[in-house]
Amino acid sequence: MRIVLVGPPGAGKGTQAAYLAKNLVIPHISTGDLFRANISQGTDLGKQAKAFMDAGELVPDEVTIGMARDRMNQPDAAGGFLLDGFPRNVSQAEALDEALKEDGVTLDAVLDLEVPEEEVVKRIAGRRICRNDSSHVFHVSYSAPKQQGVCDVCGGELYQRDDDSEETVRKRLEVYHTQTEPIIDYYKAQDLVVTIPALGKVEEVTERAMAALQGGE
Repeated sequence: MRIVLVGPPGAGKGTQAAYLAKNLVIPHISTGDLFRANISQGTDLGKQAKAFMDAGELVPDEVTIGMARDRMNQPDAAGGFLLDGFPRNVSQAEALDEALKEDGVTLDAVLDLEVPEEEVVKRIAGRRICRNDSSHVFHVSYSAPKQQGVCDVCGGELYQRDDDSEETVRKRLEVYHTQTEPIIDYYKAQDLVVTIPALGKVEEVTERAMAALQGGE
């Protein structure tokens, strides 16, 4: 299956992508991984991306599309893939359609993870990270530490990252609504969108998505 995963920040796309890719036995292709791999391997596209990033500029669509296309054409993606974080806008979606058409394949589904905006803010703004080890993550509502501001694991100080502040989260949501959300309408016109309520336990959301992909809720 060839799937695109969309949803606002904080919807759990990365987590769901990993579970779904494992269940469907297809590679999970995330924009972040593509950039890291191309830059670390020193590919031409990686060098181009790094030059823009070092200058504090956005990487042009054609570079991102080139990376995604190279990855989709690798042998492990012959039977399908799950795209996470790409396409981010309608022009990227159109370019993806063109690339797939040239390769003689089409998308099977676009999974739209639906989360109320206030829940997104609550999820991200409530996150607290340990200064000693960033893998120690807590949440003021969902997984609070035993002692406020102190990591249960190592006793380190817990803090809120700047990009997790409510103000920043709401700005990220604005960007999502302006740039990425229009691709949902673009794909609805192709009858590809499957909306998945993304509230609840991770396993429950995965089960909903798998059921929808298999043709029945």
